[in-house]
Amino acid sequence: MQNDELIWQNINLNFCSYKVKAKQQKQTFCKNEYNVTGLCNRQSCPLANSRYATIREEKGVCYLYMKVIERAHTPKQMYEKIRLPRNYEKALALIDEHLIYWPNFTIHKCKQRYTKIIQYLIRMRKLRKKNVKKLVSRDLKMEKRESRREAKALAAAQLDQSIEKELLERLKKGTYGDIYNINQDIFEKVVEQEEVEWQVN
Repeated sequence: MQNDELIWQNINLNFCSYKVKAKQQKQTFCKNEYNVTGLCNRQSCPLANSRYATIREEKGVCYLYMKVIERAHTPKQMYEKIRLPRNYEKALALIDEHLIYWPNFTIHKCKQRYTKIIQYLIRMRKLRKKNVKKLVSRDLKMEKRESRREAKALAAAQLDQSIEKELLERLKKGTYGDIYNINQDIFEKVVEQEEVEWQVN
């Protein structure tokens, strides 16, 4: 037998894992996903009410969840799930139809929650349609590393080119005499350049 008042006294005075106390405000909040208001009080507590209803959104679709005392022995199937139509007025009429003999507080809070959910779904759809600039993070550490590597590679390439130039000039002048221990490809390249220069002149 479930006694709501006993459960609430235990939750209110002792420990509840869903309870969150705000430091700035003297208000206690509830993290339970079935809580219809988000506040921790006797009327809003989904654990301390054997007869409870709430609205939840799953992947853009709203559902009315109703909990009745007859299902208390099966916690997995405690809430009856009813899909609400996309049309706002039809959905409110359906909520009224299913919660016809429920307390006015529950009916009002369910409608209020449904309205809020519908509003943020509309805002989400509008934002998706807009061409919003996507912010991409820059890895500054990686960029600095790459720029340093590029500078080193450029310096090494310039050094290689200057050495090659100097050797070619010495080769042309005949500084080392007739015997050369150089790469065959470079030698052929120099010979081709000299032939081209000779033909141009």
